[in-house]
Amino acid sequence: MSMPPLPAPLAEALRAAPAGLPKRERTRRQLLDAAVQVFSARGVAQSAVQEIAAVAGVANGTVYNHFQTKEEVVQAVAVWLADTLCRRISESHEQVREGAERMSIGNRRYLWLAEQSPAWALLLLDVVSSAPLVLEQVQAYALADLRLGIRQKSFRVASEVAAMDLINGTVTQAMRRVAYGMAPVRHDIAIATTVLRGLGMPYDEALAVAKRPLPEFGPAPVVAAAARAPARKR
Repeated sequence: MSMPPLPAPLAEALRAAPAGLPKRERTRRQLLDAAVQVFSARGVAQSAVQEIAAVAGVANGTVYNHFQTKEEVVQAVAVWLADTLCRRISESHEQVREGAERMSIGNRRYLWLAEQSPAWALLLLDVVSSAPLVLEQVQAYALADLRLGIRQKSFRVASEVAAMDLINGTVTQAMRRVAYGMAPVRHDIAIATTVLRGLGMPYDEALAVAKRPLPEFGPAPVVAAAARAPARKR
């Protein structure tokens, strides 16, 4: 049971970890790696803590030393994947100053992930949908670009909430279509154009922005923040 490889820029970021982690944190990371494999193979809903322990090569009790429930495991995996992959995608266009182009690049990068690594894209969608609070964290990147585009008068929207539903719904459905091999050629450009149109841009302008070349990924950060468990209720 193993995951196919991610594109190199994302794989480097996901592998990165602070040097000299204490044993407890190393075990936690081992459990998250195992959970990724189990969730990918069986889906979040059908997975069990016992399977995660078996893949990690530890006793069931070791999992419960770190997570009280399977839901906590899902939350931790969602935080880890979302924070690492979404941050890395955002970093690829941090030098772009135009909100509309940033929005287009972000949209297209997620479809690129779905094309290059379908299993990882579907896993990301699965775990994030099972952890609603993490969905807000993921959407924060697009929200920042939306607000920038509004300030620059590129976007005109009825409300931020409606605009975010448009962006999230369109891109996540497109990711599934791409991951399942059902998308036409240049679907990423069509989706980015459609989102920009929905945010108020004229068609010709939206298409021109969507067709701009994607920027290259810069070097991966040497150290990535370790995923942290959600605070336990007392």
